[in-house]
Amino acid sequence: MASQNQNQQQTTRPPLRKPTFIKVDQIKPGSTGHTLTATVVSSTAVPHRGRGRNTRIAECLVGDETGTIIFTARNDQVDIMKPGTTVNLRNAKIDMFKNTMRLAVDKWGRIEVTEPARFTVNEENNVSLVEYELVNVTEEAP
Repeated sequence: MASQNQNQQQTTRPPLRKPTFIKVDQIKPGSTGHTLTATVVSSTAVPHRGRGRNTRIAECLVGDETGTIIFTARNDQVDIMKPGTTVNLRNAKIDMFKNTMRLAVDKWGRIEVTEPARFTVNEENNVSLVEYELVNVTEEAP
């Protein structure tokens, strides 16, 4: 009887939530779980350095009508992120690189090619050019 209840609990999953799409200018450092629609403006391959696995990396400038951000594409993602392509980035996260934001999609996220965007990319507002500084906050005893 107990194993039957366990099987029912394992097979019933909570209903999936509808994704909430955000805009590039709403992205903050250290945040995760972003879903956004963006157009690839440019893609530049990063030369492979070091030893170990043979990982392909490309830095892609992606954006929407509110701004642009650098997206780090890895391996198979490099083939998808071609200039002019409009993509849905699901469960994207922010990685900090040299105190600036980079958007990335890891194994828990997904990149989907979608129909061409109806917006023009605002290349004037590149949120990856904003440099952030880590501030340590310490509490003083009263």
